[in-house]
Amino acid sequence: MTVSTGKPAAMPFSHATPAVSAENATVLPPQGYWRLAWQSQRGVNSILFEQRAVVVNLGLFAALLVASVIYLSLGSVKVAPAAVLQALLDNADMMASFVVLELRLPRLAAACSTGAAFALAGILMQTLARNRLATPGIIGIDNGATAFAVASIVGIGVSIAPPAMALAGATTAAVLTFGLAAGSGTQGYRFIVAGIGVGAVFGAVTQLMLARVAIDTANAAYPWTVGSLNARPSGALQLLMLGLALGLATALALARSLTLLRFKDATASGLGVNVKRRRLEVLLLSVALTGLAVTVAGPVGMVGLIGPEIARSLSSSRSVPVLAATLAGALVMVLADLAGRTLLAPIEVPVGIVTAVVGGPWLLWILMRPQRSFT
Repeated sequence: MTVSTGKPAAMPFSHATPAVSAENATVLPPQGYWRLAWQSQRGVNSILFEQRAVVVNLGLFAALLVASVIYLSLGSVKVAPAAVLQALLDNADMMASFVVLELRLPRLAAACSTGAAFALAGILMQTLARNRLATPGIIGIDNGATAFAVASIVGIGVSIAPPAMALAGATTAAVLTFGLAAGSGTQGYRFIVAGIGVGAVFGAVTQLMLARVAIDTANAAYPWTVGSLNARPSGALQLLMLGLALGLATALALARSLTLLRFKDATASGLGVNVKRRRLEVLLLSVALTGLAVTVAGPVGMVGLIGPEIARSLSSSRSVPVLAATLAGALVMVLADLAGRTLLAPIEVPVGIVTAVVGGPWLLWILMRPQRSFT
């Protein structure tokens, strides 16, 4: 196996014929790419890696690791970073191990998973609609999931798990938005306006249900209305982590199609993309990721907007930065929840309020700056 950086290099395969080795030695990667080549029974295979994407992804991953250590260190009980690492290696004292492993690590896992899922769903929906504002939170999917989750607590007389209802609500909101915008597909402002309308209706239904129940019942449903990572259901978190792994693998497998979907339908079809089938797959994937994330953290807004914007600003415009957006979303959620836990301690601010405070000005900045082509 070898990595080419632009200069011809001999392939270190002992059983390759001289002609094949000489031919492969002349293959140079395009400028800005690394070429990883290896020998198989069918010949020489190779993969191209965009150099900037590799650097950005590694940088975001390193930032996420640093933020995670700080997250595990800070709180009502401070733990030194060295003790955090020892606790993770099962080599710390009982107190540090309890605080890090039992109290903060599950919440960190929830923050990373939900942030990654929201951001991944966001960049998929943005690519599908060819619009930076078309995130699941803005087009009403979050509100649909919230309304159904709150209804399972305060609106109906039978016991139904809020996470399952949240997933059903996300699907319902997506179907309604897609149906109302059917005349223009998933593109343009009609799709966004339809989503905003659907989200407003579900938001009003949620407020109506909360206004008509006892204060204790409304308090029980409150975390589902603002977004919080405090004491989230472990079963839903495990389901989200599984869904995120499958969703990220699927999105990476669709990377080429996502890049081509940014162009006109005729162009994408001419380059071999089944546009209708890919749109349906991307839409279902985005809705599923949003629904699973809401089942853990509730409607945490703006992460689906901020994460992709960070990734897009750091990456080149050659492709859709799926992995970078996922990492950036996880980083944003970890930092937001850390700020909510520590800035006003001992009062804890739900992470959904922190992201709304940060994301509001961010959204205004996107709206006010000169518009650029999405492609």
